[in-house]
Amino acid sequence: MFILLLSFNTINASANTNVPYQTYNYDYWNDINYTPAAYIPDGNISGKDMGIDVLSNPQDLFVAEDGRVYIADTGNNRIVVLNDAMQLEKVIDTFDNQGTADSFKTPSGIYVTGDNELYIADTDNFRVVALNEDGSLLKIISDPTSEVLEEGFVFAPLKVTVDYADRVYIIAKNMFQGIMAFDENSQFTGFSGTIKVTISLYEKIWRRFSTKAQRQRQIQFIPTEFTGVDMAPDGFIYATNVDASGSQSVRRLNPKGQDVIKKNNDKNKAGKLSGDLYWRMGSQFSGPSRIVDIVYRDNGIYSVVDMTRGRIFTYDHEGNILYIFGGMGSQEGTFQNPVAIEEKGGHILVLDSYRGEIVTFVPTQYGRLINEAVALRYDGDEASAVALWREVLKLDSNFELAYVGIGKSYLAAGDNKNAMKYLKLGMNREYYSIAFKRYRDEILRDNLSYILTGLLLLVVALFIWKKIKNRKGKGAGDYE
Repeated sequence: MFILLLSFNTINASANTNVPYQTYNYDYWNDINYTPAAYIPDGNISGKDMGIDVLSNPQDLFVAEDGRVYIADTGNNRIVVLNDAMQLEKVIDTFDNQGTADSFKTPSGIYVTGDNELYIADTDNFRVVALNEDGSLLKIISDPTSEVLEEGFVFAPLKVTVDYADRVYIIAKNMFQGIMAFDENSQFTGFSGTIKVTISLYEKIWRRFSTKAQRQRQIQFIPTEFTGVDMAPDGFIYATNVDASGSQSVRRLNPKGQDVIKKNNDKNKAGKLSGDLYWRMGSQFSGPSRIVDIVYRDNGIYSVVDMTRGRIFTYDHEGNILYIFGGMGSQEGTFQNPVAIEEKGGHILVLDSYRGEIVTFVPTQYGRLINEAVALRYDGDEASAVALWREVLKLDSNFELAYVGIGKSYLAAGDNKNAMKYLKLGMNREYYSIAFKRYRDEILRDNLSYILTGLLLLVVALFIWKKIKNRKGKGAGDYE
């Protein structure tokens, strides 16, 4: 556990005085560097603003491909749909179920496919309801059966997502084995992304020799639970999970259910994808980050939201933290209880269940430059990203990833000396070693003729010196 002596919520930093939260990043040494704001508040949208009654404990938010915004208004047992302009389009609270009017009970999750098929995690009705765009019933997923499910298991879905092959993935309440996977025929096929929890040698020894009563009082080492899920266009699932150890809160699952997410190659804590590295014990917002939802934003960029301190952490495809913003509070742009995150037209939307509002954020020049540079880097166009990285460094001279991006561009161009300079500033040991070896070989190659000439002259000089020495030796013997 890492403990910060000063709370993030009370430190007076001069980096940003126009936003109600601290914006910062972690460097190679895991020190905090305050940064310009990557995103700033752009207003809130409540039920009143939509022209309906107050949203009651909403739990999920989704932005469809056509720009519509769907809200799981959990406490009101309905789905609220906004058009592309964020204006109320309709409210879905009933549907026809084989000739009978049916309704929802605490719907907690929502997902919309590219064909505008609406999947609703109807939690307390113990099912997932799928509707067509016109509101007609497509199918219902309920009562999964399998030998791997415990006897008496109650299927209470919380979050849902669907891939391009109509396979459905569901996070269910009290399901610790992983994300439940269903085929296109709604048949349960197993678990995806099962997380194995390991215990230390000390804990193993203690459990071996402790009494039955002591073991009962110990923490049960069971796989952890998932909290949020999003589907990338390539069919890979981005998911968040409970992580009290600070080891990993974000996963990227391939179709086989294996975690293939990339982490920062440097062996530092900032590459563990678990939100904040430090927190203050005893403060109002103490404890490790609890990452509750994730949104994949294209170009390998994804953002997660932390319910503990209201932070939004954004990473690139290599697991580097790009920027951090957001916080808890009562001011505009802060949260009381953030539960879901989405992106719409470059804006970040966060659903606050306590206030019943969508909090919106827009990118600053700093955030836009980073996003554009990372997108070019993701496409392998390091050279085109250099100009953007230089602009980023004008705003934040401590942004290590910018130095790395410039260094890699020099490396690709064969300018190994400048590559070494920037990769050192970016604290990237892996690519610095590559640049150093290439620069060393370059020096040797460029000076090979001089080196060989020098060696030849040295050999000749040694030969002549040996001849002279031998002659002197022979002359001395003849004299005697």
